[in-house]
Amino acid sequence: MVWVGNQTLISHFILLGLFTHSPLHLFFFSIIMVMFLVALSGNGLMIFLINIDSRLHSPMYFFLSWLSLMDLMLISTIVPRMATDFLLGRGSISFTGCGLQILFFLTLLGDECFLLAFMAYDRYVAISNPLRYSVVMSRRVCWLMVAGSWLFGLVDGLIQAIFTLRFPYCGSQEIDHFFCEVPAILKLACADTSLYETMIYVCCILMLLLPFSVISASYLWILVAVLHMHSAEGRQKAFAICSSHMAVVSLFYGAAMITYMRPQAYHSSKQDKVVSAFYTMITPMLNPLIYSLRNQEVAGALRKLLGRCPCGGGAGLG
Repeated sequence: MVWVGNQTLISHFILLGLFTHSPLHLFFFSIIMVMFLVALSGNGLMIFLINIDSRLHSPMYFFLSWLSLMDLMLISTIVPRMATDFLLGRGSISFTGCGLQILFFLTLLGDECFLLAFMAYDRYVAISNPLRYSVVMSRRVCWLMVAGSWLFGLVDGLIQAIFTLRFPYCGSQEIDHFFCEVPAILKLACADTSLYETMIYVCCILMLLLPFSVISASYLWILVAVLHMHSAEGRQKAFAICSSHMAVVSLFYGAAMITYMRPQAYHSSKQDKVVSAFYTMITPMLNPLIYSLRNQEVAGALRKLLGRCPCGGGAGLG
């Protein structure tokens, strides 16, 4: 701790974590670890399939491979640290460590916000204007969209990490959370954070509501276009793809908005932990399952891969 005037400024935080060591919480911890392994293997498999199967070399799967990479990085930023603290019975984290976790987490969160919007726009162009799809969604445009997602996310992460840790923190060192999330940290600040909270709210409008508006508009136009399709098979395929996208969007944006767009007075630690678990652990696990189960091309690529394996007999030979 550091003494400044009459105040004792803290030099590190203590994360209280998500669980205690009760039998029920040990069971929940085991479930979280299974989810972590499913997320790692599922997203890793998606990236691998998209890269090796030429049928999946299209803009939609290009974006999906980046979404899987972001999910891998997001869950790896949170769960290993949380698991280590739980197993070793410690939760101490330095200012620098906390700042880096805020930076990585918010960068990846912002990346996904914009990437999901670009994925919705991609589906809109593919369904409403298929003849110009390859021109509008060229390789260069796709790379620019991904780069833009990373840039917006990085700027948001840097701003919030720097400003959050510039406040003086005194008194309690305990963050009632399982990772360094900004709303939980600000509760410990011994200074007026109202102006900064307003800035966070404005950032959230840009990082959450703006992409969500693009997604909503895109899927509204997609719905109109799908209803005018003459082919029943085309309608079914479009609905299958878009419904999986909307499931991801609803989980991700819903949880993020609840956390970052509510005033501090309405935050409760238990509720914040549960909501945060959705977009840091549950969504990264569900994304590859949702896309692979509802997508015949991904399922076909997986069957093709299994057919090549020695364990698949001679199915892939010939």
